[in-house]
Amino acid sequence: MNADVRAVAEVRDLRIEVAGRALVDGVSLRARPGRVTALVGASGSGKTTTGLALLGSYPTGAVVSGEVRVADGLAGYVPQHPAAVLNPARRVGALLTDIARRQVRDLPRGQRRAAARERVLGALAAAHVADGPETVGRYPHQLSGGQQQRVVLAQALLLGARVIVADEPTTGQDALTKRRVVAELAAVAQRGIALVLLSHDLEVVRELADDVLVLRAGQIVEEGPADRLLTEPRHPWTRQLLAPPPTPAHARATLPIGREGTNDAEPHRTSPPPAKGLVVRDLTARHRAGGRRGGVAVVRGADLAVAPGESLALVGRSGSGKTTLARCVAGLHRDFTGQVLLDGAALPRSLRDRSRAELAAVQYVFQDARAAFDAYRPVLDQVARTAVRLRGATPGAAREQATATLAATGLSEELAARRPEQLSGGELQRAALARALLARPRVLLCDEVTSGLDAVTRHGILRLLTTLLGDRGDLALILITHDLETAALAHRVAVLDAGEVVEQGTARQVLTAPRHPFTASLVTASGPQAPGAGAEAEGPVAADQPVPP
Repeated sequence: MNADVRAVAEVRDLRIEVAGRALVDGVSLRARPGRVTALVGASGSGKTTTGLALLGSYPTGAVVSGEVRVADGLAGYVPQHPAAVLNPARRVGALLTDIARRQVRDLPRGQRRAAARERVLGALAAAHVADGPETVGRYPHQLSGGQQQRVVLAQALLLGARVIVADEPTTGQDALTKRRVVAELAAVAQRGIALVLLSHDLEVVRELADDVLVLRAGQIVEEGPADRLLTEPRHPWTRQLLAPPPTPAHARATLPIGREGTNDAEPHRTSPPPAKGLVVRDLTARHRAGGRRGGVAVVRGADLAVAPGESLALVGRSGSGKTTLARCVAGLHRDFTGQVLLDGAALPRSLRDRSRAELAAVQYVFQDARAAFDAYRPVLDQVARTAVRLRGATPGAAREQATATLAATGLSEELAARRPEQLSGGELQRAALARALLARPRVLLCDEVTSGLDAVTRHGILRLLTTLLGDRGDLALILITHDLETAALAHRVAVLDAGEVVEQGTARQVLTAPRHPFTASLVTASGPQAPGAGAEAEGPVAADQPVPP
């Protein structure tokens, strides 16, 4: 499209300062109809703050200068963490119908309801939401993160916005779903809508972007056409962002380190090996939806086990049941049959029925770290509270332990003393991990904790997790992920499809020689994966070695 076409959204010399700290400093951009403008950079670089400015949203206490203009004031938003913009008390259908009703007011009254429903289902289909008629009957918490994100995209499409800000729109989604979302976003641009893409996923940027702006510490360090900037970067920071990751230790012909006797000759399993630690037996979980008697089964007959010192990756498409299964283990979803055992003892289904020791033993780190913190209290205080509540530590001792644990994850006391809104997504994810570790858990469930993070931050968190597993011989780690590169770091992998565990075995077996057709499709869509090597995946890390910010 001709570069002279008038921009439908424009930012000129934008500066956003909070408490004397510049979050955005001198940023300018133009979003034109039918073009995709991508903002890339590390966590905390100012991408989301700039994108939200197009919607007239700024951090509390912000001092703003510069100019922001959006044609007709019509801007849609697809956030990185969609739960933040979905009303948890209303079903998906009600949320979308509110928008659709305004668009059918000119029709005869008797035709409005059917027309509104048709628009809602059409938007859901366009956003690649499977089973739209069933989805409209669900509440947001009954959807996976990827499903929630596609519902929000449907909202933006219904709004008829001139510009859509898509903040990490492929976060938490498997390779197959990501391809469809990329196709849908490309179709959005083809309809003449300007798309502002905020992303750490350079493959998505390569596929979609016409123009790229690289941010660092709130400033644009390089910008230009995507085909030039992504192939011939000029700024050192851009080259660092685009550099391929170093070949990890597990690319060598090594075996996963974990239980004795694990080897490549072990057959693929559809049931887990016996192990001391966490065992899940014949678990079937349901969601109540659409008035269906007994609800909808989203996990069916799952059997899993993970031993102390071992890591297990749960992989599958968005909506496959990964998160629901993990929430059953953590006591956050009680509508299930089957058993969850820790060292042979059954854990109560509900969090409310678990003892303090049982609560401490199983800790959950959420995908949306920001939603897991109280927005009005310093992060340090919230992390320290875990040691007081679950281990009976005194407030003074808890604060000291929290400070030390946060420092071990790469978060300084100065940063931890801030409120959550003053930290980046990567910084909050480290704080969430520190809070879980302060309980001294036996089982740590990490739900897409690296989704939406840039490569530098993602590798730092994964290195931290593998180091923890090596240092804590009594800790079992469960990684819920759509990313097979992350799954390759685990000792073992279990693959879910439509709520069923269709294949499990060592990471090497599953990711290099999959037996089930669905697993093979995931591996093919994601490209070749290196075999797993468990805690050796990122190499040894000294206890005092800082984790990249």
